[in-house]
This record gives sequence, structure tokens and C-alpha cells, in this order.
Amino acid sequence: MLKRFLICCFASSVTLSLPVQACSKVMKMAIEQWPPYIYTDAKGQPAGLDIELAKAIFAEAGCKLQIGEELPRKRRQEMFMRGEIDLMLAASITPEREAFSRFTAPYRNESISLFTTPDKIAKYRNIDGFAPILQQKITLLAPNAGWYGEDYKKHYFWLNEANLISPFETFTQAIKMTAAKRTELLMGDTGAMIYESKLRNVPIVALPKLIVNDHVRMMLSKKSTTEADRQALDDAIARLEKRGVLKKIRSPYGIALTLVTAPAPSATPQ
Repeated sequence: MLKRFLICCFASSVTLSLPVQACSKVMKMAIEQWPPYIYTDAKGQPAGLDIELAKAIFAEAGCKLQIGEELPRKRRQEMFMRGEIDLMLAASITPEREAFSRFTAPYRNESISLFTTPDKIAKYRNIDGFAPILQQKITLLAPNAGWYGEDYKKHYFWLNEANLISPFETFTQAIKMTAAKRTELLMGDTGAMIYESKLRNVPIVALPKLIVNDHVRMMLSKKSTTEADRQALDDAIARLEKRGVLKKIRSPYGIALTLVTAPAPSATPQ
């Protein structure tokens, strides 16, 4: 049954390849809808910033990447842990993930922001973390999974106990809930939230204080990849950064996604 599922999953996939295979195998990943980073375009093809960066890195490394069809988030994570999917993009390092993952060097920056609507920015401009949100009993829309820094982890239980958190699965859902005035504050990936709000024509404003500002990396399954695979991709990232290739790919997407030299505390894993 599993074999049949995998054949179905990757039958219509896109394979990026070079004549020489520098990695130990063709690496498989499943697409997700996370614009502007990863999504399916109007022609049914994988697109977005992370897809462009992955193509460049795999080509430079002389490795092959097979991009399969979209899978639900939980199934995608389970398959990754079992080694049935080899790669996930835009990941942050956490101790839990290190048990079953290898992490490449960073390939772009990521930030997490708190947002509100323009009419409320004066009221919430000075919010700089989750303690004041809890103290002032401010309602918060937050992703239903992921890593959002130690401050959020520290306060999550009490925020949830106070019924201040409303979870969302997709950024589209979050923006629609914001438009319906279901919350006072909204938390999420800065670039993705701004992209979705413009697409839906729902104005939002980011609070000045970033919740998280960090690097993200490729995450390889320890079950199905080797340390040499990670090194080949790391070497490719280093060469492309030195030549300015990755910077050129990142630039049209905005300064917030440009790789910075000094990492801050961990950001949102996907």
C-alpha cells in the first residue's frame, strides 16, 4: 500500500537533475502551499523563492531533487521522519529535530512578526513580546504548529489557558479571520503574511518588534540521507553565496529575506 502511495505521490513530480549525481540518491520532497516561498503556479509547476533557491543549490551540488505532489502537513512530517521523504525546506534547528534530521548551512533569513490592523497600530505599537499580551488579555491568531522562539514557548500554556490563542492552518485562513475581526493581533512569517494580505486586499501592519529573526536551512532525513549529502549541499551554498547567486535570487522577494551574517534565536520551522 505504501509503495503504491509513493508511486502515486511522485509520478507527476518534477525532477531537477544534472548528468553527474554527487549525492547518494535522488532526494524527494513534497510541495506545500506557502507563498511566496513554495507553491504551485498557474501551470501546475512548483514555484516560489525556496523552490528557486533549492534548484540553484542542487544544480550547483550536482545532485537531483524530485518534487512530488502536495501532501497534508502531518503526513509530510511523518514520511520525513520515516525517510520516505528526504528533504524539507525553510527549517530551523531545534533539539527535537536534530534527533532525526541533518541541517544544511542557512540559505536565507526568516522573521516572525506580530501584526494588527491599521486602526489598532497606535494601541499595540509597544507590544514587544508575549508577557504583555497575556497581562493585557489580548487575543492572538497564531499558527497551529511550528517553532516561534523561546518567549512564545514560555508563555504558550498560559495564553492557551486564558483562551487568548486562536489557531490557524493556512495564511489565507489567518487573513480572512483578521478581516472578520476575529482577533486583535496576528502572528506569523513576515513575508508570507504581507504577501497574503496584499493578495486578499486586507491591510495589516507589523508591530516594530520582531518576535524572531533567524536563518532557515534545508532539513535532511537521517533515515535516508548521508552526512556526505549534507556536505555536498553545504559546499554548494557556500560557493553560490560567494558568487552572489543566492543573493540575486532572494533580492526580488524583499530585504527581510536577505541572509544576514549573525543569527538570532531560532525562527519558524516548516
